[in-house]
Amino acid sequence: MNQTKSRQTNCPVPRNLQPFNGAYAATPWLANPNGNRRKLCESLEQAIARSGLGDGMTISFHHAFREGDRTINLVVATLARLGFKNLTLASSSLMACNDALIEHVRNGVITRIYTSGMRGKLAEAISHGLMEEAVQIHSHGGRVKLLQDGELTIDVAFLGVSCCDEFGNASGTQGKSCCGSLGYAMVDAHFAKKVVVLMESLVPFPNLPASLVQDRVDYIVQVESVGDPAKISVGAARITNNPRELMIARYAAEVIEHSGYFNNGFSMQTGSGAAATACTRFMEKKMLRHGVKASFALGGITGSLVELHEKGLVEKLLDTQSFDGEAAASLARNPQHIEISTNVYANPGSKAACCDQLDVVILSALEIDTGFNVNVITGSDGVMRGASGGHCDVAAAANLTIVVAPLLRSRIPTVVERVTTRLTPGESIDVLVTDHGIAVNPRRPEIRERLLAAGLKIVDITELYQRAISLTGVPKPVEFTDRIVGVVRYRDGSVIDVVRQVKESA
Repeated sequence: MNQTKSRQTNCPVPRNLQPFNGAYAATPWLANPNGNRRKLCESLEQAIARSGLGDGMTISFHHAFREGDRTINLVVATLARLGFKNLTLASSSLMACNDALIEHVRNGVITRIYTSGMRGKLAEAISHGLMEEAVQIHSHGGRVKLLQDGELTIDVAFLGVSCCDEFGNASGTQGKSCCGSLGYAMVDAHFAKKVVVLMESLVPFPNLPASLVQDRVDYIVQVESVGDPAKISVGAARITNNPRELMIARYAAEVIEHSGYFNNGFSMQTGSGAAATACTRFMEKKMLRHGVKASFALGGITGSLVELHEKGLVEKLLDTQSFDGEAAASLARNPQHIEISTNVYANPGSKAACCDQLDVVILSALEIDTGFNVNVITGSDGVMRGASGGHCDVAAAANLTIVVAPLLRSRIPTVVERVTTRLTPGESIDVLVTDHGIAVNPRRPEIRERLLAAGLKIVDITELYQRAISLTGVPKPVEFTDRIVGVVRYRDGSVIDVVRQVKESA
């Protein structure tokens, strides 16, 4: 005889576990017909309120739109209007388009800043003592390590994207304002306690493949504009037709050709700075002539690198930031153009960073001294005008690190006896290429011998320095106060230098 035992519903719950209370007790939105749209907010103000942001907390942003960014100013202005105070601003970088932040620093909305760098009037104001607390300047890889180590904790990340679905799957390669890679934003989405996505276009679910994935996004708000992609490729990321910059770029390509690293399957990165990015344009003929193809190009990807990729000269593009519209469009259409986070790109605390596989990198400099130390932070007047970026990250990791710079800028020497601010130590720099000659670090005698054998104009870096001051005279030293306005963090978090407040002229 078949007997069925009745299920006990009043049995005691062991170890203080909760008894079952209905299929939707833990997921009440599933019982609501509009539950799948629960992340959508009617306004930025509502998103801020739902995020739980409070005074004294940390907010973060990415700078993939560079000088075209509109998200940072919009969010901080809204926070100011809502009465927030004493916030830490942790943007992956700040540009001249962020000058509006000066008012919010003065009014106490922002009292601390972590960033890879800054430009424009904001940088000038901070260099002259705007903030009570020194700005923490980190590299792209170093930023991830600060988050990983817990020094920097993001309470709410506000991430601007061109399109997103109702669950938060977001992309920078579709929609009206495409910035391309969201490599910086990926890190913020991973580490932030709450993530608010600001998007221009709401698209049907599932918006895949996604740069920011739904399980990392808390709230979504639609805004009119998150950025102007036309302004990505200006400033440090601009394309140059300047004859002097093109000549330096050509010399740099010749250095690569004869360095001993220009072999089939080599890898490369051409960083920001007009001459650095222009070097890519001179590599094609050399690659075709020698039958050399690159295994990958890394970092900030340009249209010139995309062209090499589509011609079969570069197998893969590993993109943490798209430097122009051509790169953004390529990321959407080319399966071997791959988006990577800054953690994967350059974090020295990562389980593996792509920069460690680099053969050749070309970097720019505001100053380089006779010890090959590089400054990309402060200008000749002592004012902060640049960004750490991935400079010290890839300089330390690559097999061959080349710095390109003119000998003089507006009659100011680029090659100096001692840099104003040290960002990348001389031990990481192998070759300096200028319009007056090429200097090789004495630590790399084998590189010097190869370049001499190829007939390149090799000079000692002290000769370049003497040449510079013979043309301009010895510059008058910048006068600083004792007050520190910026702390320069090396990629491992250590302090490699400080920026002091510029002394006001009498």
